[in-house]
Amino acid sequence: MEAEGYRTQLTWSLLAVAFLTSFGSSMLYGYNLAVVNSPAVYIKDFYNKTALGRNGTALSGETLTLMYSLTVSVFAIGGLLGSLIVGMLVTRFGRKGTVVKTTVLVFIAGSLMGFSRVCGSPEMVIFGRFITGIHSGISLSVVPMYLGEIAPKNLRGFLGLVPSIFIGTGVFSAQILGLHQLLGKEEHWPLFLSVVVVPTFIQLMLLPWFPESPRYLLIEKHNVHATITALKWYRAKCNIQAEIEEMQDEQRSLSSVETLSVWKLLQDDTVRWQVLSVVIINIGMQLSGIDAIWFYTNDIFENAGIPAPEIQYTTAGTGIIEIIAGLIGCFTIEKLGRRPLMIGGFAMMGLCSAGITLALILQAQLSFMRYVSVCCVVGIIGGFCIGPAGVPFLITAELFKQSHRPAAYIVGGSLNWLSNFTVGFVFPFLQMSAGSYCYLVFATICVSVAIYVYIMIPETKNKTFMEISQMFSKKEAVLETQSLTHVDQLKLKKMNGYGGVEHASLEFNSSSSVP
Repeated sequence: MEAEGYRTQLTWSLLAVAFLTSFGSSMLYGYNLAVVNSPAVYIKDFYNKTALGRNGTALSGETLTLMYSLTVSVFAIGGLLGSLIVGMLVTRFGRKGTVVKTTVLVFIAGSLMGFSRVCGSPEMVIFGRFITGIHSGISLSVVPMYLGEIAPKNLRGFLGLVPSIFIGTGVFSAQILGLHQLLGKEEHWPLFLSVVVVPTFIQLMLLPWFPESPRYLLIEKHNVHATITALKWYRAKCNIQAEIEEMQDEQRSLSSVETLSVWKLLQDDTVRWQVLSVVIINIGMQLSGIDAIWFYTNDIFENAGIPAPEIQYTTAGTGIIEIIAGLIGCFTIEKLGRRPLMIGGFAMMGLCSAGITLALILQAQLSFMRYVSVCCVVGIIGGFCIGPAGVPFLITAELFKQSHRPAAYIVGGSLNWLSNFTVGFVFPFLQMSAGSYCYLVFATICVSVAIYVYIMIPETKNKTFMEISQMFSKKEAVLETQSLTHVDQLKLKKMNGYGGVEHASLEFNSSSSVP
């Protein structure tokens, strides 16, 4: 009955925090992914003119491409750095404290990029992109962690997917603002890059008024009074005593209240399946090929015969699909659960990736295949945004107790950014060597991740963090029992057939081979 006591209590304060953290942090990640696409020509021209003014000679084609590639990819390097320091930040400053304090990075980056042309400094653009990357690396981990901890268990999925909707909104905002009629003109590109300071300023004005994560306050800071105050903010008419008792149960179950390091997390046998699951879904999220699809959308649309001037509007249309798919995921996750969204999303992406390969091979013979490839692009983007875009970050929060959670986010986040960087680096070479068949690599990865989720990851919908931990403990026990039963059966067969000496030797062998 107590669990029913705080069902469906979506309060204005919960919605406000989900909106503010996602609007001022998560949205910036999506915006910065897409912002450098439309002003690419103007940025390269600025780099060239600056070099001409400094050295009297223009940059070579190779150097210019290298500088622009660095401008794009340095964002991922910053993201990796941000994901590696997030554990230290959330333990020291808290979840909300980290979100608020890291806003300074956005203002520094926005100033660098905004004044880069006035100062005639390409280095300011590149360094500004690096700093926005650090902020996004921190945000991608801390926002789902914060929302996962303030949400009641029956709303954790809904609130956990709000950031992924805002990531899609960020991509769409960059596509719309990048249109020639808005900020897509040459004179506006510094403003286009630095407009990220506006949502962060709104976040900084309003978020400090809201309380810190109650779980952080109670389990890590032992502040019962602040925990009660925070829960009263975030809950409507419900018995908060039940939630406090559940947190205290978790606190008592922790072998150490100290936050674990990544090395200790990887050594902890009790969470090995959770760690493996986080590794696979975070790597799978990026190696699914979504970045390659986003990068080559224009080429695929051009191939389908869409007139060149209209491609920018068609690409913006894919941004709307991202937002709609994200909303569908957000409003169905508490009804369907996490598993169906992940399995369905990855399976759909796998099917559509194979479809793109087929369409590219057959489009010379069958003209309608060009339109099939467009449908497959839409299918991949929709499949990604409905589940794989947001659920991995939510699952990372749900699979671990308080002491393990920051280290788990470091593992998941760093692998996510490394995989992102790898795809961006390897895909052009993969496309050159494998041609149309390169999408089959992504199809195989997507289907493999879907199968792993189906077999290994239990449904976490409407479960407390303690219940989820116990589900994995049971899985561990079942797997160990099956392994021991199998060994015992082997011993029994051997003993029945050949007698005690053979049995003894097998027992020695099996014990030495089974860890």
